[in-house]
Amino acid sequence: MRFIFKTSYAQDIELAKHSGHVFWYSALLASLLAAPWLVPEYWLAQLTFVLIYAVVGLGLMLLAGFTGLFSLGHAAFLGVGAYTQAVLTGAGVPFPIALVFSAALSAAVGVVVGLPALRVKGIYLGMATLSFGFIVEEVFARWESVTGGNAGKNLKAPDFYLFKADTGDSFYFVCLVIAITCTLAVLNLLRSPTGRAFVAIRDSEISAQSMGINLARYKTLSFALSAALAGIGGALYAHKLRFISPDQFNILQSIDLLLMIVIGGLGSVHGAFLGAMFLILMPQLISLSKGFLPAAIGQAPGLQAVVYGAVLVAFVLFEPYGLYGRWLKIRAFIQLFPFYRKGMFKRQKTFQKSDRLK
Repeated sequence: MRFIFKTSYAQDIELAKHSGHVFWYSALLASLLAAPWLVPEYWLAQLTFVLIYAVVGLGLMLLAGFTGLFSLGHAAFLGVGAYTQAVLTGAGVPFPIALVFSAALSAAVGVVVGLPALRVKGIYLGMATLSFGFIVEEVFARWESVTGGNAGKNLKAPDFYLFKADTGDSFYFVCLVIAITCTLAVLNLLRSPTGRAFVAIRDSEISAQSMGINLARYKTLSFALSAALAGIGGALYAHKLRFISPDQFNILQSIDLLLMIVIGGLGSVHGAFLGAMFLILMPQLISLSKGFLPAAIGQAPGLQAVVYGAVLVAFVLFEPYGLYGRWLKIRAFIQLFPFYRKGMFKRQKTFQKSDRLK
């Protein structure tokens, strides 16, 4: 097992804690760069979707996993970014400039939605964001002169100044660069005073306020940054599909996004990527396994929803820290074997916030 001997305070905020991190993340980056030549076109498209959903997952993880704010309307921010990108690129605006405007407009909408977070929390905040999602979906359907209404809107391939990303390989590299950039931005944010303020608010708002943290400012900022990342993901999502319509940004999409970060592992950047892999690969695995199941089960129309629900219940009951939490336990078992103790990761008793005041 690796023990890190720290000799300076700067080591606490380094992105790579030791040489092992550098090696494995470099190997992962090399694999992702070589993916267009290693995997078939279909699976490269699925990997592109994983990167897109991971960007959105980073935003929702920043909001729910690190700030502790509940959102059931995140698909609305995804839709705002997608439609902004569609309108601007349709007017001839280059892809990078349109992407910046998509993120900015989504962030502005996030600030408006974040205002209720200053007064409500928990299930009431979820209801407020859910209502906002319904409103935005209706706006997409009714504002036909801009969004095209229920008929939808077509998009062109991403147009840069020097080239067009009009192939699966080129667009994959665009998504890869943006996903890496967003990941590094979130990691640097989390090790800054702003990121530490987010975590303090998540753990205890009363304690955070007593330390001088402005709750209104940081909650609103968290919503804005989360919405901006969702807007970037929405813009990439729109270009990948080349067609968007209001029904793509409904409540089911919001639930899928929330399911993604819960199963991936709340409170970890790795969880956003693991959750995105689950969200994209699970339907493929279900489709592949239908041939091995009895006809009464394999041909059932609600099979995917049943599997999703069962997996979510299983993770909530047996692995609340998600896929990343399970990986940490497996890694500890390998490192400590044969001295691994069964009760090492036994769940500790948690208390309600009201009990902390006694």
